[in-house]
Amino acid sequence: MAERTQVAVIGGGPGGYVAAFRAADLGLQVTLVDPEERPGGVCLYRGCIPSKALLHVGKLLSEAREAEEWGVSFGEPRIDLEKLRAHRDRVVANMSGGLGQLSRGRGVTLVRGLARLTGPQSLRVESADGGRREIGFEHAVLATGSRPIALPAFDIGSDRVMDSTGALELTDVPGRLLVVGGGIIGLELGQVYGALGSRVTVVEMTDGLIPGADRDLVRVLHKRLEEQFEAIHLGSAVTAAAETADGLAVTWEPTAAGTAETRTFDGVLQSVGRRPNTEDIGLETTAVSLDPEGFVEVDAQRRTAEPSIFAVGDVIGSALAHTASHEGTTAADVIAGRRAAFEPNAIPSVVYTDPEIAWCGLTETEAQARNLDVSIARFPWSASGRAITLGRSDGVTKLLVEPATERILGVGVAGPGAGELIAEGVLAVEMAAVVQDLALSIHPHPTLSETLMEAAEAYHGLSSHIIAPKRP
Repeated sequence: MAERTQVAVIGGGPGGYVAAFRAADLGLQVTLVDPEERPGGVCLYRGCIPSKALLHVGKLLSEAREAEEWGVSFGEPRIDLEKLRAHRDRVVANMSGGLGQLSRGRGVTLVRGLARLTGPQSLRVESADGGRREIGFEHAVLATGSRPIALPAFDIGSDRVMDSTGALELTDVPGRLLVVGGGIIGLELGQVYGALGSRVTVVEMTDGLIPGADRDLVRVLHKRLEEQFEAIHLGSAVTAAAETADGLAVTWEPTAAGTAETRTFDGVLQSVGRRPNTEDIGLETTAVSLDPEGFVEVDAQRRTAEPSIFAVGDVIGSALAHTASHEGTTAADVIAGRRAAFEPNAIPSVVYTDPEIAWCGLTETEAQARNLDVSIARFPWSASGRAITLGRSDGVTKLLVEPATERILGVGVAGPGAGELIAEGVLAVEMAAVVQDLALSIHPHPTLSETLMEAAEAYHGLSSHIIAPKRP
């Protein structure tokens, strides 16, 4: 006889465990299936959390070196990789243990193993020891996540080639490291290894780092990376790699006209995107449909073409943990009979490099692509007292404003702590705040947060600390 549950959640990441917890809080019987003993998913075990633990260490190392300019010298740091890995593991164990307690406290049944759908309302779980369990459900939430994409050029069986998962293992620090892909993950991990001692080179296929982000925000980071990294090659694609006695010989060519270049590295980090985990999970036994890129198609309630099955997170193309969590909440609410839809106006994106970049709502790049009429107000951090005291006056805060109504449509920040500052921008966009709402909200001085207020004041040319053109 198959086990029965009201809600089966497949995948224990930020989308899956939040869906499970929410459904349990709403009084539903929930079974959560995941290969790990406790929830957390890629974000906790092999992504967001361990990378941020290492980024914090990297930032500390960078700040210690910069402190010499202020008259404080700590000497050359000694790095103990074993202790650093232990620190990372303690962070992960602490959080995963907490999620395990939260699961038990809610009465969520945890089943360890790989789940495969066997129909619109049934699945099979295979455990590592070969055991099998059949589970029937009324509704299911797919939260199977994604995995790193591997480039064919690096399919050479070399242990010098890493993806983001391997990079977080931190088995060693390559003297010469090539990062293939100038997106968020590649730059974050590139900075970690750079701070630990690697000489880092980045190769990015497009003509700019962090494609999709506004260029004025990226420029702040790019300038700093040029000082930290050995080289940054834009508009270039890797075409070949070969193992040699000296390391990995990697060739890249300009995507436009130009000459190919070959250099040798001690390690390579592939960071060119992720692929949804939609294979081998039994979708063919259901009416669930995929888009041309392999992502599960859903509606605003996160329901698939199969009425009993919902999907959230990476598997539908929502590549941010906080987005997946809110989608999980939406799916659970709908399953419980509540009126709900996933309709945010501002999903924040954060690049946790140093300096950080963050944005939400409408971006300048999107506005130009859609030919939208927007006005932009910028406040340079060179006029921020707090930024100057930190020695980080190269940042910027910007607002995208609808001219007719002065409603704030988007916010962007580049500089230390941008990931924390952007939350106020999210609230402004979601609450349909106008420029004056932000300008008249008193911010503490001296703080980086007041750059948001100053940008709002600058919109009308009334900022006390910069000279900006007046608007009617």
